[in-house]
Amino acid sequence: MREDVQEYYGKTLQSSADLKTDACSTAAAPPSWLRPVLSRVHEAVQSRYYGCGLVAPEALNGMRILDLGSGSGRDAYVLSALVGESGAVVGVDMTEEQLAVANEYREYHASVFGYQKPNVDFLQGYIESLDDLPLASDSFDVVVSNCVLNLAIDKGAVLKHVHRLLKPGGEFYFSDVYASRRIPRALGADPVLYGECLGGALYWNDFLNLAKTAGFGDPRLVADRPLSINHERIAEKIGHIDFYSATYRLFKLDNLEANCENYGQAVVYRGGIPHHPNVFALDKHHVIKTGQVFPVCGNTWRMLCDTRFNQYFTFIGDFDTHFGLFEGCGVSMPFESGHAAEGILSVGCC
Repeated sequence: MREDVQEYYGKTLQSSADLKTDACSTAAAPPSWLRPVLSRVHEAVQSRYYGCGLVAPEALNGMRILDLGSGSGRDAYVLSALVGESGAVVGVDMTEEQLAVANEYREYHASVFGYQKPNVDFLQGYIESLDDLPLASDSFDVVVSNCVLNLAIDKGAVLKHVHRLLKPGGEFYFSDVYASRRIPRALGADPVLYGECLGGALYWNDFLNLAKTAGFGDPRLVADRPLSINHERIAEKIGHIDFYSATYRLFKLDNLEANCENYGQAVVYRGGIPHHPNVFALDKHHVIKTGQVFPVCGNTWRMLCDTRFNQYFTFIGDFDTHFGLFEGCGVSMPFESGHAAEGILSVGCC
């Protein structure tokens, strides 16, 4: 399958127009603040872009970023503008043809962004075997990937490598395709379905379990959208399965708890993150307005306090007193509410 993917992205696809579905393409228009950066990326790089989301997390100035499955380099070059001349981006891809395009325009983009030298490097390799590349443990602030994890044969290995490479408090911010159920083996072996980011898509709950096993507690969903399969023959094969494009952020924080626990804490976003003066969206369910006292669970507190976001927030409370589960987290206490009458414990079925 690995050779099939290399063939598909190296030779079969000559531009994004050759894709048969929209699974490996970004439907939503980029935010207004990012459009000027995208407009400066060379046309030859943009024409071979395959991605299903926007991998441009917040507060990247000076960061060191790893882009997994960097392809022709579009996301890597956008990120190189966002990290600034003091930051750095390393792209990893297995396809020679894609890397040739990416490497051809290193000097071009350094000049366009006003840098004295390129702050982007590209390495050829497999994202399941990152230990074969000269990448040091605990050396990246952020790891990104855009519609690539589904193409990996051993997805658990990728997540474990990412966890190893991130600095403590670092973040894996990535977009990918997920399925509503596990893909049957026969469909998963179809080279076209695999190349279109469908055959290798993880069942969403399997992904969550893999992420936690790799050390990423409490995965956070940032954005999602259903995918429409408009290619008739492909739809006939997989019409019984729903597919979604989704962006997640996973933090390398050792002390995250299995559930959202309530310690009576709150945060206040003071503003200051570039392009986000009025609101900061940690994830789909935590949209924090500037100046608002925003109650949070212990995990959310740590995602803001023990990461690069710390400088932009005021933190209220501590971990001294526990109040049980944080309301609205989707988990509830298994016991009956209230006290049993006259001290007699009622017993129900399991």
